[in-house]
Amino acid sequence: MRYVPLEHDRKCGATVLQPDPVPQPLDHILAKGDAHAPALVLRSGTLDYLALDALVGRAAAGLRARGLVPGDRVAAWLAKTRLACIMPLAAARAGLIYVPLNPLLKRAQISHIMADCGARLLITNESRAASLQGGDVNCPVETDEDAIFADDALPPSSADPSDVVEILYTSGSTGRPKGVVLSHANLWLGAISVAHYLKLAPADRTLCVLPFSFDYGQNQLFSTWAAGGSAIPLDYLTPRDVIKAIGKHGVTTLAGVPPLWVQLAETSWPEGVPQLLRRLTNSGGAVPVPLVRKLQALFSNADLYLMYGLTEAFRSTYLDPALVDSHPGSMGKAIPFAEILVVRPDGSITDDGEPGELVHAGPLVAQGYWRDPERTAERYKPAPAESEMGGTAVFSGDRVVRDVNGLLSFVARADEMIKSAGNRISPTEVEEAAISSGAAMEAVALGVPDERLGQAILLIVRPFGDEAEERLRSWLKAELPGYMQPRDILLREELPRNPNGKLDRAAIRKEHGA
Repeated sequence: MRYVPLEHDRKCGATVLQPDPVPQPLDHILAKGDAHAPALVLRSGTLDYLALDALVGRAAAGLRARGLVPGDRVAAWLAKTRLACIMPLAAARAGLIYVPLNPLLKRAQISHIMADCGARLLITNESRAASLQGGDVNCPVETDEDAIFADDALPPSSADPSDVVEILYTSGSTGRPKGVVLSHANLWLGAISVAHYLKLAPADRTLCVLPFSFDYGQNQLFSTWAAGGSAIPLDYLTPRDVIKAIGKHGVTTLAGVPPLWVQLAETSWPEGVPQLLRRLTNSGGAVPVPLVRKLQALFSNADLYLMYGLTEAFRSTYLDPALVDSHPGSMGKAIPFAEILVVRPDGSITDDGEPGELVHAGPLVAQGYWRDPERTAERYKPAPAESEMGGTAVFSGDRVVRDVNGLLSFVARADEMIKSAGNRISPTEVEEAAISSGAAMEAVALGVPDERLGQAILLIVRPFGDEAEERLRSWLKAELPGYMQPRDILLREELPRNPNGKLDRAAIRKEHGA
């Protein structure tokens, strides 16, 4: 990949690189690796790039053989199995739109997403399929992964890079999860961008511990393959599982979220294993400065990349590891192919030191929300007049500030999203689940500071009936995934209201330091 210099105004925060050549269909990403180099390391064995590409072709042919046609949605609700690793590329090769589902989700969330995207096939395992009830999924459900693979194989696709290839579901500040629509170009350029600024190389081995249903987690695969390296998927239960895998496979690259770094920093390591790592990357929440210092001391051979992103535009900024010592609280500058602006409400560019909204323009910007023009229009708008790249931009709602060197720092979230352990959680979704339990007449979910999680969920309810808290916790445990469980539940006979009789959420947040 070559890059063309592009000089932009520093105040616009634009990257100094632009793509050359044009992006390719997503499944072509495997062509960047050496045919006989290790591409995917599984418990069952290692696949080189030639074998992995053949497997993608067989899965693509198998999907087509089920009567799926280009543009159909296919969903997978899987752990990090062989099929889960290749499904994004297989669906792309078959001309389908892939919908990865978080393995931690439960039937209510799965039912909503499946109905919203109109998937024509769900691939999962028997235990997850058994948790579904009648009407949750209105399409065939396949529980035998091997049945997906055909004997023949489809050749690499000739898709237009602007074609839609994936829908990633992410929680909004209100309502249920919404699907972010991504093109081949979005995912291709994201992979090339990350591989470039992380300086990934064919000798690198990436331990993929993050869920593939997240853009950050999925990019572990794509960026590694864009560099010709080896990807090692891992579903772990404890931090010791991660440590063991790093030593076993000689891992050089590890992506994580703040809670994982806390756990790894507090766990004893075998001598020499921390020095195997050459780079650590963080997103999904800020790393506190004391933890940054612990990571630097423990992983003395590794570069630490502190990053910021949002699913609507993949990733926006990273901090050069050379600046971590002097600016450990910074988000850094724009990643390749991104233009980042800090704007006032009128769209003009802020001065240095003046907080404003982070706006992301350029080819990494997603295509909007799936069949939701109203919410798309709220977030995706014409780029500010001072944008060099122009086109459609994502207005993040996050407030940041730029210093005299062009480095950005996070100030606050403008919405009410709860960000816990790298997960974006809709308070409305938690509140609706609480009320549906029958143990709460009203509910307010807040994100409150938590040393390990970044934010923990505080649920404040006006209870109904006896033993309300016990009934509520039991219901939420059954209906919501673990990362959406409240840390604390407070029972209140009355909740603050505004003059219109509505719950005064601002007063409630202030009272509880949220």
